[in-house]
Amino acid sequence: MLPAPLTMDVRRGAVAELGALLADSRVATSGRVAVAVGPGQGDHIESLIAPTLGEAEVFRVADGTVDAAVSLGADLRKGAYEVVVGVGGGKTIDATKYAASLAGIPMVAVATNLSHDGICSPTASLVYEGGKGTFGVPMPLAILVDLDFVHNAPKSLVRAGIGDVISNLSAIEDWQLGNVERGEPIDGLACSMSRTAAEALIGRTDSIESDAFLTVLAESLILSGMSMVVAGSSRPASGGDHEILHAVDQLFPGTSNHGELAGIGAAFCFFLREDHARVQQVVGCLRRHELPVVPGDIGLTEEQFAEVVALAPATRPGRYTILEHLRMQESEIRDRVGDYVRAFAS
Repeated sequence: MLPAPLTMDVRRGAVAELGALLADSRVATSGRVAVAVGPGQGDHIESLIAPTLGEAEVFRVADGTVDAAVSLGADLRKGAYEVVVGVGGGKTIDATKYAASLAGIPMVAVATNLSHDGICSPTASLVYEGGKGTFGVPMPLAILVDLDFVHNAPKSLVRAGIGDVISNLSAIEDWQLGNVERGEPIDGLACSMSRTAAEALIGRTDSIESDAFLTVLAESLILSGMSMVVAGSSRPASGGDHEILHAVDQLFPGTSNHGELAGIGAAFCFFLREDHARVQQVVGCLRRHELPVVPGDIGLTEEQFAEVVALAPATRPGRYTILEHLRMQESEIRDRVGDYVRAFAS
């Protein structure tokens, strides 16, 4: 059976339907609802959704850390809420997902930007003392994406979602490689969903200024998250590309955001596979949407990026990707990074 949200609504003004959604007996029976908002647009969001939520209590999520999520989880348990609505960007939604899992209640996601596929994924990416970790959580019960909010979000964060979706193509190649080389079981439905999400975006010539493009981007991010639910892991949306992303986060924290790094990681992994047609397609998509392509675009030198690639396999022990398959020595990594930069630096 295919697990799916009860409701998925992507359009302008979608947040106006939040009250009706929460009146659904499958979501809440007594109407005791909590709302979690982030620090950035908290006051504005609260004023917009207040008329539709009545007596719902609003909590502020300070940031995307484990501590913030645990604190919210404790508040939710004390209040005996039936459901929590997470309204905001990736950090707020991830913290709310984790808090809801701690409180043992369902969560409704209301996305205000489209920076990565965490909108519907069964994982939460949170910061803790040792760095950044990925935690398993239930998928949101329902999802609203209000394009009015998305249009007002920072453009760089919205574009980042494109990089995260496009990286699915690299992740699927890695999963299939693990299947061939190591007999790793592969889920055809999860692959199909993940690939469909990426292919829906990669050739589009319109941009984030268009409602039509944003609708497809939101649907692709949601479909990508659902593919991970079907697979029971992040395999269909996370391969060598995300290993590179996690290595950057460890070695050079604050360098860039999730989606931008996933996009660069995917392009580099296709370069390593010597899949010239696909790497040109991925790089073309990244450039068309003003996303970074080479290490210098995010402020890293070739030497620093080579250090990242060397560390990348250690970020996901047991996951087999093109990086593990090639088993490159440091000198070979430096050469391949140099070749990649020379090929795509302009």
